[in-house]
Amino acid sequence: MNVMAGAPAAAATGDPNGHWLQRSRRAVWHPCTQMKVHETLPLVPIERGAGAWLFDFAGRRYLDAVSSWWVNLFGHANPRINAALVDQLATLPHAMLAGFTHRPVVELSERLAALAPPGLGHAFYASDGASATEIALKMAFHTWRNRGRADKTRFASLEGGYHGETLGALAVTDVAIFRDAYAPLLQRNDRVASPDPRRAAPGTSARSAAEEAAAALEAHLARHHATTAALIVEPLVQGATGMAMHDAHYLARAREITARYDVLLIADEIMTGFGRTGTLFAWEQSGAPAPDFLCLSKGITGGTLPLSAVLTTDAVFAAFYDDDPARGFLHSHSYTGNALACRAALAVLDIFRDDDVIAANAATALRWQALAAPLAAHPRVREFRHRGMIFAFDVVTERPDFGRWFFAEALARELLLRPIGRTVYFMPPYVVSDAEFGLLVARVADILDRA
Repeated sequence: MNVMAGAPAAAATGDPNGHWLQRSRRAVWHPCTQMKVHETLPLVPIERGAGAWLFDFAGRRYLDAVSSWWVNLFGHANPRINAALVDQLATLPHAMLAGFTHRPVVELSERLAALAPPGLGHAFYASDGASATEIALKMAFHTWRNRGRADKTRFASLEGGYHGETLGALAVTDVAIFRDAYAPLLQRNDRVASPDPRRAAPGTSARSAAEEAAAALEAHLARHHATTAALIVEPLVQGATGMAMHDAHYLARAREITARYDVLLIADEIMTGFGRTGTLFAWEQSGAPAPDFLCLSKGITGGTLPLSAVLTTDAVFAAFYDDDPARGFLHSHSYTGNALACRAALAVLDIFRDDDVIAANAATALRWQALAAPLAAHPRVREFRHRGMIFAFDVVTERPDFGRWFFAEALARELLLRPIGRTVYFMPPYVVSDAEFGLLVARVADILDRA
């Protein structure tokens, strides 16, 4: 079988995009992709980025309306982050963190603890969101083991939840396309009701849907708390299931219920952290005491380098503090606490502080909400919703290939958008101007007119 069928004849045409497309298809297995689709839907080779835009090798631009999978906060090739990276490169790009420490990881850990919900600290580092989930799950399980309660081995997660694609993370993920093929490899865990009001009976308010889901959680833990190690949730927005947004009341109730039944709580803020929902961390909007674990990644380095962190409490840390090495948390990655990535994260926190980003975003979100009014009123749009700097809506369409078709139509209009099923969402870098957001809305409306 010739897997290169349909590839551009780059050598014959001299097309710089075709050249890189052809080389990539020969050598690279792309993520979250059925590779055969690229016989008819070409890859987009990117040469450079500037601000909210990506540029291909022929100079065509694309507005990065999804922040390159939700990681970019302050624009591509941000000069302030780049300057910090150049400075760090000249001193220490990396040193192992087992038995050693360094300035960027110490400073980042201190600053995250100061910014996070009170009571969280003791940062443990990895390189990506799924790894952060794995760390939190293992820590939760091992905490109970070290406390002499080895029966607490199961986890509860929300219907429609997504926490990554390594085996532990998949075991608490409820998105079939990612999970089903690997089901025989996964530990059996428990699903509890999602507070997504779209799953509730028609006419149910978001607050009522949150309370109903909390009641279902309480009923579950009343029966199974003795074997449940932790509940894991995506606070306020369940991303991969279609930007399902719920009332913060659910988080407050979940914290109260898990504490009462002696179950740990993991807040997966891999996507919702660093201002996406309107506060630095989504959990803040609950007004509840801190979760036992806070998982962070994606925006933590502003889209420059891979990094993730898990913050936890003194009580969890104390469960591992012992003379016996086997009671320690022996999980490790070679690049744990990479100095260069930590320095990028420090630069990101500097921008949040110096530019008062959270307040600026609150004003921006109000303007964008007004600019998006034509989409909210579009006859093909249902459930238009918005939380902080995330906008989403569901599309009424009979097209079975809607996601792929919409993606191609958006590229033709200089937009990078990747629908989730029939849900279209905007999660652009915070540096997008009102004019650029207006362009995004107008061009998406044009696509919907043709849907």
